This record gives sequence, structure tokens and C-alpha cells, in this order.
Amino acid sequence: YGWVQRDAPELDRRCRAHLKTTTDSWRVDETCVKVQGTWMDLYRAVDAHGSTLEVLLSETRDAQATKRFFQRALGAVLSPTVILRSGG
Repeated sequence: YGWVQRDAPELDRRCRAHLKTTTDSWRVDETCVKVQGTWMDLYRAVDAHGSTLEVLLSETRDAQATKRFFQRALGAVLSPTVILRSGG
């Protein structure tokens, strides 16, 4: 697990340039999942083809976590013209 914490940011930085281009319509979703006995919030953005664009697992469900998710998603790939909320 230590190497994941240490090397994940560098792997993420190097891989971003090689990701497929996305459509300009995204769907975002937020749900609760249980990770090792702890409930956490999972934020996810997918494009019109169903390709996952960004994922964030957060211990808190608040404006700061949502803002962090959108900053990562919008800074990673082509910015969308439409963002839709999935689910109800």
C-alpha cells in the first residue's frame, strides 16, 4: 500500500496525456460504498460512451470534497459543454 501512496500521483500525471479523448457530455454520480467496514462517498464522472473520466473516494460528503472532485475532473481532460447528474 505504501508504493500506491508514494507513486500514484506520478503515475496519474504520466498517464493523463495518453487517455482517450472524451465526448463533451458528461454524467456525474455520487454514491455511498462500504470500504473495509467504513462508509465512504464515491464520486464518479463518465462520458457519453460510458468511459470513466474521474473517480474520487472521500470520507466526507461536503462541498470541499465535491469541489476537489470537479477540479480534478475538469483539469484532467477536455472540458465538457454539458454536465448531467445521474440518478435521483
